[in-house]
Amino acid sequence: MRKRQSLTQIKLSDSQKEKLNEEIRAFYLDVRGEEIGMIEQMQILELFEQRLAPVIYNKALDDAKKWFGQMMDYMDSEYYMLYKEESFKQV
Repeated sequence: MRKRQSLTQIKLSDSQKEKLNEEIRAFYLDVRGEEIGMIEQMQILELFEQRLAPVIYNKALDDAKKWFGQMMDYMDSEYYMLYKEESFKQV
């Protein structure tokens, strides 16, 4: 069985980066009333990609594992509800 490779860094496509840069620019303009340049947008996006995305990704994995565990517990209890009562005649 092959060992699973770990995710070293979250990679975004060029179109995803472009959309996120637009969101960053709009945020600064709407919330702070400031224009932000392309270099600043790229720097903020790199910060999120390199530092914050792995934290969020790991949290999502933990949440998915917790949810899966709850579903397995539910399935386990549902399984035992399928059992039929066994009755044996005493001779």
